[in-house]
Amino acid sequence: NQPLRTCLGCRRPVSRTELLRLTWSPAAGRVIVDPAFDQGGRGCYLHPGCAAEVIRRRTVGRALRRSVDPAQVAELLAELA
Repeated sequence: NQPLRTCLGCRRPVSRTELLRLTWSPAAGRVIVDPAFDQGGRGCYLHPGCAAEVIRRRTVGRALRRSVDPAQVAELLAELA
């Protein structure tokens, strides 16, 4: 049984293995993808197909509880598409 996580875009709870995890990297000073789910700290999850909704609603900063650059998040998610 995998733990359930809620997608930031569609708000549906699903197994975390179906989602991408984003987290803040203090070393890089930016939002990064955590493919192994092993980075410490706060994270947020989304379906790859929900990226446009996440960018439009600017939910990553709220989920990570910090100020993030929306352009950097949009660029990161565009690279994954």
